[in-house]
Formats: sequence, structure tokens, C-alpha cells
Amino acid sequence: MKNIKTLFLVLIVIFLVSCGNFRDDKTVLCERIQYDVIINNQDPGHYWWVNNIEGSKRESFIRNLFNAAFSGEVKAYDYFNNPLTPDQLKMIGADTVYRTLMRPYPPYDEYDTVIISKLEFADISRIRFLEEWQYDENEIAINKKVVGIAPLIEKKDSEGNMLAVQPLFWLYFDKKYPLR
Repeated sequence: MKNIKTLFLVLIVIFLVSCGNFRDDKTVLCERIQYDVIINNQDPGHYWWVNNIEGSKRESFIRNLFNAAFSGEVKAYDYFNNPLTPDQLKMIGADTVYRTLMRPYPPYDEYDTVIISKLEFADISRIRFLEEWQYDENEIAINKKVVGIAPLIEKKDSEGNMLAVQPLFWLYFDKKYPLR
């Protein structure tokens, strides 16, 4: 019995020492790094898997992000880190535009119309990550911790040229964020 207790204590000491060394070997390479990742590549010249997440997995991932935000499970923030309510989130990507158009045939009468657009999960082509990176000098390895995610949409002009990439909202997974 005494041997078992001694063995148990030795194992605990080894475990604690090894855990401490593991943390000491890692250096914080950067506390915050932010970058965009294309998740829906529309370039037919690339292999399907380059800058792409397969369609059903991509939509499931995006749906889970939105559901977590809509339910309040994860707090959502706007671009300036102001908190968003679930009702405000549901309005993101929804737009109603009133237009006066002209008929394409004689007598070319003008008419008023309402154009209602709604964000579809397929419209989200990129994800912006906010991460913390740690570098392990002994293993020559980088460990990444995702601290925030923002789904992005591309804003295009009438000819299809990209004007901007717009974050819809931020979800943070670390209590240190959002920074004020």
C-alpha cells in the first residue's frame, strides 16, 4: 500500500513538472492576429478544395454560428464591438429598397416596385479570424487559439466587381474580448 501511495505521489509530481515545462516552452508569438480566409472559392481554375469548404459543411458551419448568435449562446458584436441583440442580428443582411423603374417596352411607362433582399448562408464567402498564436520552440510548432470569428460577405457593383468585404458581426470565444 505504501508503494502505491509513493508511486501515486511520484506520478503527480512528474505530471505537475511536465505541465509546467510545457507551458514554459511556449512563447506567445502574437496576442492578436486577424486575417480573412476564403471559404467559397468561385475560381474554376483551382482545384475544388483550394480556399473552399465543401458546400454542405460550409453552410452547416455558418448556420451554427448564426444559431449560436441568434439564441444568445454566444454574444454578438458589430464592427465597432457594440453588443447586438438577437433582433438586430436577424435584420443583418435584410434590405428593402423602393425603386422607380421603366418598362422595357413601349410606351416605356414608369412603375414603382419594392425589392426585398435577404441574406442567404451561401452569400457568406469568407470568414475573418481573430487568433492568439503560441510558438513552441522545442517542437517548432505554432498553436493557434481562435478568440473571435466574423462571417464576411462581398459587396459588388452592378458589373460584379468586388467593392469591399464586409463583416456581418463578431463572435468572441475568449472572455478578454471584445477589447474596448
